[in-house]
Amino acid sequence: MTERIALIGFGEVGRLFARQWIRQGVAVTVYDRLFDDPARGEALQADAAALGATVATDHAGACRGQPLVISAVTADQAVTAARQCAPALAPGQTYVDLNSVSPSTKAEVAAVLDPSGVDFVEWAVMAPVAEPGIAVPILAGGPRAGEWADRLNPLGMRIDAVADRIGVASATKLCRSIVIKGMEALMVDLAAAGAEHGVLPAVLASLTASYPGMDWAQILQIMPTRVARHGVRRAAEMREVAVMMREAGLSGALAEAIAVRHESFAAAARAAEAATPSAPLSPSERSPAHVA
Repeated sequence: MTERIALIGFGEVGRLFARQWIRQGVAVTVYDRLFDDPARGEALQADAAALGATVATDHAGACRGQPLVISAVTADQAVTAARQCAPALAPGQTYVDLNSVSPSTKAEVAAVLDPSGVDFVEWAVMAPVAEPGIAVPILAGGPRAGEWADRLNPLGMRIDAVADRIGVASATKLCRSIVIKGMEALMVDLAAAGAEHGVLPAVLASLTASYPGMDWAQILQIMPTRVARHGVRRAAEMREVAVMMREAGLSGALAEAIAVRHESFAAAARAAEAATPSAPLSPSERSPAHVA
């Protein structure tokens, strides 16, 4: 039986997953709110069609009758996307939210969808998707999480159903993000301050002596680049971490500070790029960056 999947969001994750699912024979329907954007919509729709996806004209058109609907938008759009999809959903379908949001936001998405009778599953993407694509490790939660893992893993996915209840997978992801996104923010500041004072070689040598299992020079090279490219959506994710911390009676100040650093560094990188003449953007660069 051919799997049919509706994908809401055609950013980094949506593009990679759609391409690889289609290669596995999955029938993929795609909708992204930027399809309606006068400046970018036509190109994004053409990119989706070129992959072999069916291009929907709205949320309802993408969702209606699809066994599996996957929301791959940005953290700040997760609830909005669910509200826009809900009227077209019905019992027997499953809606997956893979966005990097707090357990309470996942619960809010589930509450929005509940009147439709659709089943809800949360996914938490546990590593950058660029290289592994659909083989990226994913934690899943919800009553039907195991069923869908069994159906999709033979296609090359690596879904691990970790709980019947919603919140376990998302909490695991966001706790990890405190470390990963926090390190990225630290590397941004280290690169700037170390270069300003001419001490980067000495600092890297000291870090290597203290933590010899880590390639600090490579980390310093890679992480600021990631922040420059994905800082805006990662800032939204870290604000979800702050929500999770506050709801647990803890301080969200560190998560908020990490969010500000990601956002400001990405904005500065965008401004510098805009000020420098360059070649036309590739299809992957034209697409909005969504989840990692």
